[in-house]
Amino acid sequence: MDRRSFLLGTSTLALSQLLFSCGGNKQTQLKVQLLKGSIPGQVVNQFHKGLQQQVQLKFAPVEHIQDLFHQLQNWEQKPKTSDEQGWRRFIPFKQGQKAADTDLVTLGDYWLQAAIEQKLIQPLQEVQGKQLKQWSALDERWKQLVTRNDRGILDTQGKVWGAPYRWGSTVIVYNRDKLRKLGWTPKDWSDLWRDGMQQRISLLNQPREVIGLVLKKLGKSYNTDNLDQVPDLEKELQILNQQVKFYSSNNYLEPLIMEDTWLAVGWSSDVLPVLGRYPQLAAVIPQSGTAIWADLWVRPAGITKDNLSDQWIDFCWQPSTAKQISVLTKTNSPISTNIAASDIQEPLWSLLESDRNIFNKSEFLLPLPPSSIKQYESLFAKIKV
Repeated sequence: MDRRSFLLGTSTLALSQLLFSCGGNKQTQLKVQLLKGSIPGQVVNQFHKGLQQQVQLKFAPVEHIQDLFHQLQNWEQKPKTSDEQGWRRFIPFKQGQKAADTDLVTLGDYWLQAAIEQKLIQPLQEVQGKQLKQWSALDERWKQLVTRNDRGILDTQGKVWGAPYRWGSTVIVYNRDKLRKLGWTPKDWSDLWRDGMQQRISLLNQPREVIGLVLKKLGKSYNTDNLDQVPDLEKELQILNQQVKFYSSNNYLEPLIMEDTWLAVGWSSDVLPVLGRYPQLAAVIPQSGTAIWADLWVRPAGITKDNLSDQWIDFCWQPSTAKQISVLTKTNSPISTNIAASDIQEPLWSLLESDRNIFNKSEFLLPLPPSSIKQYESLFAKIKV
């Protein structure tokens, strides 16, 4: 699932491959591959200034989060000859390169199970709270998300495999003028079925997201594992499909801006950066709850654990740092930050300081059995025909 089509600019990390380099090759290093735009440059500056020793920081931004997952695969698995052509389409890295020499990598929670199962990453800590000093600052929900067994399944007795440093949600973004003329503004998923919206909506090209929002409308979970047991699901999807002009996970904001569509469902990391530039657009988190995602720090397999990477994770979890990351990258924080209305543009404030009641109704897209995934994919393909 690629959540990133509009990336942030001047205030975020537009860094060269090498930062704060001084001294010889034997100098202590911290090497990080991260999602472009997910960490403000000033946060890295502050971390460097606070270190007691001379350190070489190497932060390499990568354009798309799925490329980071494929990089983890590439470090661990040399592709078979028959697969090489396919791999080259997706991995912007040299084939057959050596094992990872990066201390930390950004990974989306959606890929966490696969990364654990494929042994692409190693635990950040074996026992909760023994190494990461700021672990206790996390809400229990975030701790549960990254505490998993060796198959990548949530397990309170498992190991800690990732460190969430920002999060977002699936939102409804709409043209306020067009919908005001219809006499309403969206508040929940059920509004997507309203009269007057035929061929005016774009949805994400993702089975879990689209079927998930219909499940939510029907009072079910995004993580329902047997769709056959949900009455009226296919009927509701077929009706919704008549409202949809197109499905896209990358190019859903441009048609909205051009008024080719009036409403879209998208990821907050794409949507929030454009709200300030296009006042005709507004966004809302559906009241019955939505899908939420998190960007995590993970440690590649085979990398020797060092205290510097733990220091970086703890630094990201300090309240002042967490607030900077949230405000400057226009995302939510897993740490309580007390963002005030004066800290950020008005259209964004209500989305970043999300309603706790709505948050409690929202869900991560958790791992499902292969048979369930096949159900989602088959039904999604069927209704789009």
